[in-house]
Amino acid sequence: MPDRVIPIGRKLPPATPRSTRPDWQQADSGLIADLSARAQSRSGHGWCVVARSCDLQRAPLKARGRDLVLWRVGDEVRAAPNACPHMGAELCGGRVADGKLVCPWHGLRLDSRHGAWRTIPAHDDGVLIWARAIDDEAPGELVVPMRPTDFVAGVIQMHARCDPEDVVANRLDPWHGVHYHPHSFARLDVLSINDDVITLRVAYRVAGPVCVEVDATFHSPTRRSIVMTIVAGDGVGSVVETHATPIAPGRCVVTEATLATSDRPGFRLARRFAPWVRRMIEARAARLWVEDVAYAERRHLLRTR
Repeated sequence: MPDRVIPIGRKLPPATPRSTRPDWQQADSGLIADLSARAQSRSGHGWCVVARSCDLQRAPLKARGRDLVLWRVGDEVRAAPNACPHMGAELCGGRVADGKLVCPWHGLRLDSRHGAWRTIPAHDDGVLIWARAIDDEAPGELVVPMRPTDFVAGVIQMHARCDPEDVVANRLDPWHGVHYHPHSFARLDVLSINDDVITLRVAYRVAGPVCVEVDATFHSPTRRSIVMTIVAGDGVGSVVETHATPIAPGRCVVTEATLATSDRPGFRLARRFAPWVRRMIEARAARLWVEDVAYAERRHLLRTR
């Protein structure tokens, strides 16, 4: 049985759960498989998350999980193969001069193209850096989820021995939250599943039984991403984006970006202490994803056995 909940913050109107059956019965494998299949039917248009925006400064950076090098030219971010077309040096060990990437081995200066070596489309949205690096998908426009205009962001990344679809499936199973993450969730009720959007009422733990209750939606805009948006309660408009970038069959990088916002007066104070708030956000997200990566890896093992 879930623990007793002492809610604080904005009071939500009463809501009727989609079902009163036990969570193990509500978490129907067929339903989750159907939701996952619908997510996998969407395209990512070749785009994937390759770095955190804050990690790319003046020096070149190797993408997380892809053999790409990233660098900045003014307000633009560029991405290209990390191997120098001359003799294969790792270009992330070089430098940027006059907007060009300088190889650390022999000083070859690279711009947008040199033989078969060329840049690929890349985009920095201010929180995450994306590259159109998935070759087996028809190219298209980047889909960036709707975000609040004023926020404090925290981003974590970790490797997982599974495919992106296993990460997405984890997020399409909200019924595991209270049982698998009791340190973070005291209560979780699925209110509805409509048009591939799952709506939940969640009691997030603050301390013991003291919780903040919110209503949140989960949807999958692409086959490699899941977005949670708070739609009622404190922090309306806050989003948690989960993106999975494939590395090789059975391996991926999980990137989770939390963009927290609030209309409370105290949010201004939180903005002033953004570095400390960011650390708290990232520590909590990392604790959850240590467990959720294990879930996704187990699913992958069972699915591919």
